[in-house]
Order: sequence, then C-alpha cells, then structure tokens
Amino acid sequence: MNSRDARIGVVGATGAVGTVTLRLLRERGYRNVRPFASARSAGRQLESGLTVEEATPEALAAGGLDLVLFSCGTSASRVLVPPAVEGGALVVDKSSAYRLADGYPLVVPEVNGDRAAEAIETTRVVANPNCSAIPLTCVLKPLHDAAGLRRVRLSTYQAVSGAGAHRMESLRSESPEEHDLEFDWTWEGDETEEEAKIRAEARKILELPQLPLSATTVRVPVLVGHAQSVWVETEEPLSPEQTESVLAAAPSVRIVETPTPRGAAQTEDVLIGRIRPDRAAEKNGLVLFLACDNLVKGAALNALQIAELLLAPRLAEPQADDQALIGT
Repeated sequence: MNSRDARIGVVGATGAVGTVTLRLLRERGYRNVRPFASARSAGRQLESGLTVEEATPEALAAGGLDLVLFSCGTSASRVLVPPAVEGGALVVDKSSAYRLADGYPLVVPEVNGDRAAEAIETTRVVANPNCSAIPLTCVLKPLHDAAGLRRVRLSTYQAVSGAGAHRMESLRSESPEEHDLEFDWTWEGDETEEEAKIRAEARKILELPQLPLSATTVRVPVLVGHAQSVWVETEEPLSPEQTESVLAAAPSVRIVETPTPRGAAQTEDVLIGRIRPDRAAEKNGLVLFLACDNLVKGAALNALQIAELLLAPRLAEPQADDQALIGT
C-alpha cells in the first residue's frame, strides 16, 4: 500500500489546526481524506472540494478508515476516539485526553519517534503533545544528548490561535488599544494548567521524569506563532558556539539570528537563536530564544509525522495482489 492511498479521517477539520492538517495532507499528496466536524459544520463544502461529515461515534465506528487525526478538544476526544479505534483505525490525538495516561505514547518524531510503534499492538492511540512542548523538546533533546540537562526554566509567548479559530477572529476585531497579555488557562494552585502540562509532557517525551522544569505561560496578541525564552543548565560545559553546532545538526531546528512568530509562521522548523551564556547561572548556563508555528510543527505537522510512522509498517505488508503472485 502506498501511504498516500491510506484512508485518513480528520476530526475537527474546520478548526484552526484541522484546516492546516487538511492543507498539509493535500500538499503531501494524500488522496483519500474525509473531514469530520460538529453537527453545525456537517455538509459544508470546503475549498478543497471535500464535504464535511458529522463526527459521531457511529460514523467513526463504522470502519473504512486506516487512521484518524483528532484536533477537537479533550471532551470530544474522550467520546470519539474509542469508537474510531473500535472501527479499526489508528489514532493520533491532539487533545490532552491521553498525553499523560499510562500506555499511550506521547510523541515528537524527532525526539522519541520509536515510541509511536508501541501503540500499534496495544492502545492504537498516540498522543500529540502540547504546542509548546513540541518545539521545546526538539531543542532540549540534542542538548541533553550533548551535555545532559540539569534544569530548565522558560517563559512562553503564545499566539491566540492556540486557543482556537474563534480567538483569532476576536483578535482581528479588536483595536490595537485593546490588545493585552492574558493568562487565559485554568489555574492549578499557583500555576496555570498550561505550565503544568509543559513540565509533565516534556518529562515524558524526554524520558527524564525528575527533570527540574519551571514554566511561565503568557498569551500574547499575535495570531500565529509561539515563542519561548529558555534558560538551560547542563551537566557538562557547553559553550554558545558548541550549542549552536549541536542545534544546527538537529532535525527540524533552524538557526536564525532573531526568531520571531512572524518568521516562523507557515514554516515547518523550530527557529532558534539568541544563544548566549546565562550570566545569572552558577555554571553551565545557557539562554536561548525559539519560535515555532503552533499550528504547523506545534500541531498539524507533528500529528502527520506521527501518522506516517504508524502507517510505515503497513507499507511493508504484502497486499492481496502480491500474495496472489507469491502463491503462483
């Protein structure tokens, strides 16, 4: 089977991430795609010519799909993912429903892509990480391999698209005088839910369960593109020049002088720059700045890369025509 012939469903197809997912599938030549969304979007004709189907447990359990990409929110995923699996599909889920659950791989392909295959014979569900955890771990993994991570601190500057298409429309309708920073996540004690997610997910992805990591997350009046200031302390010395060399060789990482959300928008790389010593650290401290398109590598692209890892074993399976030839 050619992977481009795989029968793929996209749940949440009319949302901010779903729209990008459909574009990436189309650009990569996937020919058999079915978009799903809520009842109010069902029947809608998309620019690609596809017609949106209603995402119901019955529709997803009916079969006919090899893999389903979910970007529809945690509560919806909890209702809709199990029927998709029962219908025979593999699942990549963008919500937080399965990210920290035992037995469900949480995967960034450049970091721990080998974990994805574990789901094929078990849960058949791979979790797609938080949009800030993905670029962060793309940068932290090569640094850990080079010098070991001692502790990490970061502050995020997250675009409104991370909160959905409706927040993008709200920002567009505001006057510049109305723009402000926000802390629009649920609070868990003195941390936001997002801050706790980044710590827990980075630890799971990197397989460093005790890594000291502290985050401050901020929503900024930017449409697309998350940025992060990152302070890293390593076990072994690593100069800024060595750090740049390590990161320049890392997959999906691109060195630039000054990473910005606009510069990262509609690109597939994690932009990294402003690499310098941390002058407040006692030793082995570095400061970095990164930016990433939260809808592309921070969401849709990462999901598609996971999907391709899951579909790869099927490409190696003999198909019916091949079996017939073998039999002769």
